[in-house]
Amino acid sequence: MSATLVLDEDDAVELLAYLVTAARTQLDEAAEYAPLRLLTAAGRLADLIEPGASAGLRPFLDDIRQGFAETAVGAGDPEGYVDRLDALCRAVAVHLVTSLGLDGSTP
Repeated sequence: MSATLVLDEDDAVELLAYLVTAARTQLDEAAEYAPLRLLTAAGRLADLIEPGASAGLRPFLDDIRQGFAETAVGAGDPEGYVDRLDALCRAVAVHLVTSLGLDGSTP
């Protein structure tokens, strides 16, 4: 059985952005396990994307995995957890603005 490419790089990055920002939204709406599940999925997706990712995308995937590691436990420090998740959301935003050329550069 051969592997089939189901997402191109742009689609995969869009999904990562959705998963990370949805995790932040869930902090105010659901139990703590909801954002952890989303971040676990984002980290796993980053792992799957990396082998075929461009050199420019790999630092972003590392940021996602590092952010997941830093947010793995939130119960002991709820404010720190929110701060770390907000920082990860900012990293997503910066990557999207830069990669889509919204900062005035060419994508």
